[in-house]
Amino acid sequence: SDLFEQFQARGKAAVEEARTAAVPITITLPDGSQKQAIKGVTTPMEVAKQISSGLAKKVVVADVDGRAWDLTRPLEGDCALKLFNFEEPEGKDAFWHSSAHVLGQALELEFGVDLTIGPSLEEGFYYDCFMGDKTLSDSDRTRIEKRVEAASKENQRFERVEVTRDEALTMFVENKFKTEIIGSLPADAVITLYRVGPMVDLCTGPHLPNTAYLKAIGVTNVSRAFWRADVKREPLQRVYAITFPDQKQLKEYQHRMEEAKKRDHRNVGVQQELFFFHPLSPGSCFFLPHGTRIYNTLVNYIREKYWEYEYDEVVTPNMFNFDLWITSGHADHYKDNMFHFEVEKQLFGLKPMNCPGHCLMFKNRARSYRDLPLRLADFGVLHRNEYSGALSGLTRVRRFQQDDAHIFCRSDQVLAEVQGFLRFLDDVYTIFGLEYTMALSTRPESYMGELDMWDRAEAALTDALNSTGRPWTINDADGAFYGPKIDITVYDALRRKFQCATVQLDFQLPIRFDLEYVNESSQAERPVIVHRAILGSVERMFAILTEHYAGKWPLWLSPRQVMVVPIKDTVSGYAQELRTQIRKLGLFVDADCSDRTMQKKVREAQLAQYNYILVVGEQEAAQRTVNVRTRDNVVHGMFKLDELAAILSDETKSRSLTSKFEAVRANAEAAANGDAPAKSMESLALAPTPDIKPQ
Repeated sequence: SDLFEQFQARGKAAVEEARTAAVPITITLPDGSQKQAIKGVTTPMEVAKQISSGLAKKVVVADVDGRAWDLTRPLEGDCALKLFNFEEPEGKDAFWHSSAHVLGQALELEFGVDLTIGPSLEEGFYYDCFMGDKTLSDSDRTRIEKRVEAASKENQRFERVEVTRDEALTMFVENKFKTEIIGSLPADAVITLYRVGPMVDLCTGPHLPNTAYLKAIGVTNVSRAFWRADVKREPLQRVYAITFPDQKQLKEYQHRMEEAKKRDHRNVGVQQELFFFHPLSPGSCFFLPHGTRIYNTLVNYIREKYWEYEYDEVVTPNMFNFDLWITSGHADHYKDNMFHFEVEKQLFGLKPMNCPGHCLMFKNRARSYRDLPLRLADFGVLHRNEYSGALSGLTRVRRFQQDDAHIFCRSDQVLAEVQGFLRFLDDVYTIFGLEYTMALSTRPESYMGELDMWDRAEAALTDALNSTGRPWTINDADGAFYGPKIDITVYDALRRKFQCATVQLDFQLPIRFDLEYVNESSQAERPVIVHRAILGSVERMFAILTEHYAGKWPLWLSPRQVMVVPIKDTVSGYAQELRTQIRKLGLFVDADCSDRTMQKKVREAQLAQYNYILVVGEQEAAQRTVNVRTRDNVVHGMFKLDELAAILSDETKSRSLTSKFEAVRANAEAAANGDAPAKSMESLALAPTPDIKPQ
């Protein structure tokens, strides 16, 4: 504390000197208006108060000439100033980053931990701490929350100071984790420290003015981690939490998390007997028969689209000599994430991606411009050596498959190929009922290749994005070193964000593999590689869709599509006959001929999430009909068998997200009332041909 006071005295003296000098500066606001201020004295909060007291109460952080800035930090010269409230991304980041410091304070005071790092997240924050052999449990969450609430009520100020590296090392001499971070900084680095209450932390900021902004706190989880994400380093305790400026938002968040918990694919997977994991093969999923139905349906749907968009599917080895990865560059940058082993005194590795193998395919024979574009698609099994602590259900695994494809094309074909991919993407995500956004990631400082090639590639991606008619944004300088890319963010029913699809241009892999084709002038040229995926990993998309649909699969994806329920034993034969006929449609159908009551059978089928329950009795058997109801207990009534087949086939083939029975029934009722002509069943009829195969 004494050291911090010494460092802080320098800053206070600088402000007093600036106050005496009274050098005027001009502050430009987003609307173009300007405010006059004093260099080194006026703060963004004071500017906010000049604008309105209401604004001053809402803002949480500032931006000065593109740099995040504390509201209480004096401005250093003429500048452009932006102010952000909690509802904006910049505001949330500062709010939760500040909250992480208060969480760190609570952990220090309550448990005497050594703090490591405490970043903000997309939603909330965490702090990693070292406790030696001790651990935290869920029972400790309330104690932590009370400590944070106490700090909030004390209205503790966030105070910022600048120090040298040596001064910072002196400040954290008793914390080996902080000194390791500081020691990695340049000797002449200017380092910032923040104090909140009794806790001083190493941090670039910015932060809230004080802890009173934190009106609601929830500690959401405690788990284990490792320092530097290295399992060979010190074991840490990670505490996740979230804060809000009011209790209402916390309650809304908690309600959303409860809903997310109900939808958690790990729970649904067990309930519906879709998949499981086993400690004898960590990170590798066992898909049970019903889960495999969904998995294969996803893969077969993409295969169908590959035919439509003229991709050629290939099969490549799982294991390669490490010379391949040396050529591709993965040996230098990705070896730790690969499974590798010796075979006859040579190093081999399981492939973590398909692109190097596809390069070997391209180079297998001489190529002409007439061969391009060459679209190679591969569902090959991939392996990545993820840390055991990072494994999480189907979203982070060691063994997986991707709808991975690589397009080898001329530079003048890039635009058309990316446009085709974006149409393909929209087709698939529309069928799934997923919303998505797109962003162009442009040339980074570490780019490789010719500037002209980058400019032309970015222009092609820009034109492709514009051709979709959808809004998109730019992630400036966020492209890969080997080429620009389009990042696609998908949103599920709870508005959670995921990145699955991607399209990336690659100028470097063709050079590393010396790939060439002969152009129209008989000259050798390098192709451009377009890396693209839509599902990403099939496993990850399986998890996302499980939670998006909350386990209520649309008919075309459902592993349990139809259940036939006979009312009496005397119609069990008719029920089994129905099962046989419906199975010929390519649908997953079961018949419950047990001795349970009809009501019990229907309820069990609904809980198992069968899309349709067909109840049959003596009347239905005599008239060759079925009584249709849904898993949500919507009763659609009586249908003839040919009507049933037509509607089920139509709903499956169209990959509808909603029931077709509802539309047919509404249409028939409207016709009966003279409101509109009924759509004939013949117009829906699709013969139960074997081309609708089980997925």
